[in-house]
Amino acid sequence: MAGKKYSSLDRVLGRLDTLDSVNLANLVQRLARERGLFEEIFNTLQEGVLVINANGVIEYGNAAAHRLIGLGADELAGQILWRLVPGLRPSLDGEDAAAAVSVVAREFELTYPEPRTVRLYMVPFRGEKSGAGQRFAVILSDVTKERQSTAQRIEDERTSSILLLAAGVAHELGNPLNSLTIHLQLIERKLKKLKASKEAEALEDSLRICRTEVQRLDGIIGNFLEAIRPRPPDLAEVNLADVLAEVLSFQHRELADRGILVEVETSDQLPPVMADRNQLKQVFFNITKNAMEAMQPGGKLRIRSRVDDDSVFLLFGDSGAGIRQDDLVRLFQPYHTTKPGGHGLGLMIVQRIMREHGGQVGVESKEGVGTLVTLQFPRKDRRVRMLGG
Repeated sequence: MAGKKYSSLDRVLGRLDTLDSVNLANLVQRLARERGLFEEIFNTLQEGVLVINANGVIEYGNAAAHRLIGLGADELAGQILWRLVPGLRPSLDGEDAAAAVSVVAREFELTYPEPRTVRLYMVPFRGEKSGAGQRFAVILSDVTKERQSTAQRIEDERTSSILLLAAGVAHELGNPLNSLTIHLQLIERKLKKLKASKEAEALEDSLRICRTEVQRLDGIIGNFLEAIRPRPPDLAEVNLADVLAEVLSFQHRELADRGILVEVETSDQLPPVMADRNQLKQVFFNITKNAMEAMQPGGKLRIRSRVDDDSVFLLFGDSGAGIRQDDLVRLFQPYHTTKPGGHGLGLMIVQRIMREHGGQVGVESKEGVGTLVTLQFPRKDRRVRMLGG
């Protein structure tokens, strides 16, 4: 055909029937080298490459395809792609092969050897007529991180818009709350001037309830504004055990009133971390507060420390009611709460502060057994040790 270029190998193959045994052996060696070169190229690719026939039988797969699908070279060949990827099977096999679409592109979820999202692009080989003998090239790309980042971005935008709207509402609520506080103070002063009576005592009780509720609302708004207008941490060298001791000392009365026993097993020689002391107090306060509210009188809160080469860990284990699995996956979402009167911002604030400190927070729970919250902080000397080799 005019315009078609032939390689030297093509010319040799064109007169294959005229080759003697020596030239034929040389040709076989050359073909083996070229095959090895192409194998190396394909195995270097990060994307998975498959060759399948019209029935979905896998004839070839590169190293990335084996890794994505979770099957070795000796296991992948001969497998039917539709069985490995449920719901993927297009109209390629059987009597539908002649009507096969030219290109297939879709995404699907794989759970083995680990959960991930894979994008598939499938196209028929050029020059092959559609039918039972047609073959297809399949390109597989792991887009798990891409999907996660996209989902996170959408969630962040949604959360930001909600928080922006709610911030305005919270700000507007502050004015009537201030007015209520002032008028409750005036009523309190007038009550003190009245003679002692049952009516005056009843009014004092009502006044006390109103004042408590106003303080509670003010606290909710304060927590909310703290969550949506976070301050960057003022980092300094901090001993986690010292900060924890301060928080537990502050909460001593409430813990005693609730009948909660606290056992602390932390080393005095914990490696220092770089942290904002006040923000750490908020983290510890929120976690211990959650633990207290999850337990009945007689409950136990056990706090332990652990250290490895890179991190310092604090573990808070309570003997409370535990958290349902459905709620566990939504713990860090804003406004999600399982407590009557809760604002659902406590763990969101904890997670934000831990992230800004380069740390992580994890939650494990079992209904009827209790909950374990793990805080992981990077050691102050970790970067120095890494740079020093």
